[in-house]
Amino acid sequence: MKKIMLTGDRPTGRLHVGHYVGSLKRRVELQNTGDFDDIFIMIADAQALTDNADNPEKVRENIIEVALDYLACGLDPEKSTLFIQSQIPELCELTFYYMNLVTVSRLQRNPTVKSEIQQRNFEASIPVGFFTYPISQAADITAFKATTVPVGEDQMPMLEQTKEIVHKFNSVYGETLVDPKILLPDNEACLRLPGTDGKAKMSKSLGNCIYLSEEPEDIKKKVFSMFTDPTHIRIEDPGKLEGNTVFTYLDAFCRPEYFAEFLPEYAGLDELKEHYKRGGLGDMKVKRFLNNVLQAELEPIRNRRKEFQKDIPAVYEILRKGSEKAEKVAAETLREVKEAMRINYFDDQEMIAKQSEKFAE
Repeated sequence: MKKIMLTGDRPTGRLHVGHYVGSLKRRVELQNTGDFDDIFIMIADAQALTDNADNPEKVRENIIEVALDYLACGLDPEKSTLFIQSQIPELCELTFYYMNLVTVSRLQRNPTVKSEIQQRNFEASIPVGFFTYPISQAADITAFKATTVPVGEDQMPMLEQTKEIVHKFNSVYGETLVDPKILLPDNEACLRLPGTDGKAKMSKSLGNCIYLSEEPEDIKKKVFSMFTDPTHIRIEDPGKLEGNTVFTYLDAFCRPEYFAEFLPEYAGLDELKEHYKRGGLGDMKVKRFLNNVLQAELEPIRNRRKEFQKDIPAVYEILRKGSEKAEKVAAETLREVKEAMRINYFDDQEMIAKQSEKFAE
């Protein structure tokens, strides 16, 4: 069986460091291993419209923002197929067929759907498209026969529902769909990077993000205003690491070489943590170090992005070619699905022959 990776993002804004450590950085690493036969990276504009139907321009404008972030981070159109979801009509048809395999109560139990409904205040008026988001995601994954789907921890319930749909379809119609494997970040701090305000999730809608394309002064300002330990009032006070956003970010981004460059008086992150816990280390010193770390990580990404911004038509051409390739793959999967469901009426010569014999008698 071929090894195929599929993942993507909703174009509702520029991508932030939570996207980067949660999935994007891993995608680039996996892309460059050469271990995969195909890699599909989707800009999920159709899914973004499920809760932005009254503001389509927001989605339209952010397609290029996400594409630029992809390219700036190192996704290579020679190695990965970058495409736009809405340009693959086969995905809508697959979604429609899969809807018959999922109950309303099962969708209501999906933890990710429940939390996002609450976050958007949809309790009284949930758009049907948003409610069936997990089914659409199953269509995306199975259309490309993805064997590996790298995601953040918050997307695990969605992937579990995809696996349920795959098992249900195959049990009813025969082995047709590929069962995908979930791939989580290997760094625990990257599973769900908190917002700069210490809230559980970094979110564009909550305004607690550091964007990949952020300018140095804006990064510095956000780092210096980060949530730490509210009980660590004086430098000599012992500090807590649990729930301390600055240290969570250091866990996600820090590399040993950064200590030699920016904080040579410490051998590594463990020593810095121990000093903070026993007292005598101020928050601002740790924040200055984190700022240096983030600047070092994000500067090359920001610079590459500015280069790609010089030729926007070329970026759209990358997406056009990728979408054309993706549609061919999805069309073949749809053909196989319709054949398994026995709704490929005009191609089913055996059925036509049987019907001919039936009415000839």
